[in-house]
Amino acid sequence: MADKRDYYEVLGVDRDATPDQIKRAFRKKAVKLHPDHNDAPDANEQFAELNEAYSVLSDEQKRSMYDRYGTVDGMPGGSGFVDFSDIFGGVGVDDIFSSIFGGSGGGTRDRARDRARRRAGRDMAISLSITLEEAAQGCKKTITFDRLGPCEDCDGSGSEEGGQEQPCPHCNGTGYVTTVQQSIFGAMQSSSPCPDCKGEGTVIDKPCSHCHGDGRVRTHERLDVEVPAGVGTGRQLRLRGYGEAGFRGAGAGDLIVTIQVEADERFERHGDDLLSEVHIGIAEAALGCTVDVEGILPDEHFELEVPAGTQYGEALVVDGYGMPRLGTGSRGRFVARIVVDVPTKLSDDAREALERFAEAAGENASGSKKHRTMGDRIRDAIDEILD
Repeated sequence: MADKRDYYEVLGVDRDATPDQIKRAFRKKAVKLHPDHNDAPDANEQFAELNEAYSVLSDEQKRSMYDRYGTVDGMPGGSGFVDFSDIFGGVGVDDIFSSIFGGSGGGTRDRARDRARRRAGRDMAISLSITLEEAAQGCKKTITFDRLGPCEDCDGSGSEEGGQEQPCPHCNGTGYVTTVQQSIFGAMQSSSPCPDCKGEGTVIDKPCSHCHGDGRVRTHERLDVEVPAGVGTGRQLRLRGYGEAGFRGAGAGDLIVTIQVEADERFERHGDDLLSEVHIGIAEAALGCTVDVEGILPDEHFELEVPAGTQYGEALVVDGYGMPRLGTGSRGRFVARIVVDVPTKLSDDAREALERFAEAAGENASGSKKHRTMGDRIRDAIDEILD
């Protein structure tokens, strides 16, 4: 618009109109001129003009400057944009149009829904330690924690019986207060959450004496958590609705439980595979044997076939006896690391038998033989299985 109309003319009020008269005039024209319900070709321009006029005349400082100089172009904040929730008593212009025309005005946010999202309780985090056996079986664990829970006296509403939410008189229901400070650059305008209503835009006329109108109090909680079989360290379980309660009955956040699986003396976990040492004797390694192995699950046993000539540190694999795969019902592998136990004390008969064995095998019991270290052989065998 090249030539701006007089703001009082735009709103249809006299120059001495009161703030209430200006607000009522704007409210009436806003419903009439909103682009979604105004078929005029310049509907957007008309509505922008109306919005600009009200943003100036509804502000005491801007109106005074406009009355004196006929413009507010040099003032911080300019003509700004109108907060419709202030004009229509805490609800958006969409809600006004919806009640009049049976539909949505479109474009303007639903402030009631937006405010509910802002007030929703925060998520909380807690760590839960379990044993490897518990991780393999799945388990139920009891946890305790402190949180902001719903006030039982007012059922989370923040209000005594018969109390109601009303627009905050400090911020006029907007949830924000505007301050103007003078600086070397001129007047600086800023907005911040209203301290009286905590940015909600409403206060309770009869606040609950227990929670003081917040709807929440500090509580100590005790909760049973179902841990599924196959979880690993770092796995997070999200328990919906067990975080902090929301302000004045709004939805609660979630409790996020992070699993920590403790180290185990018998098993090493590598993903879904379990690695464990299996001890056999010299003769069993040379001749081969069958070993009864205890698994990770309660009362679980299985047979491990050790081939003749198995070397110290060799890895033998058995499918289906590792960790459960989370949510699938299948299991990983059991990797047996063979440890050949060499006796430290020999009877005369045993020594004689071993000497005869060495002679028959062409070994020199007192000589030396170049070979790789046992640690090298063990590492190579395990790496080959787990890769």
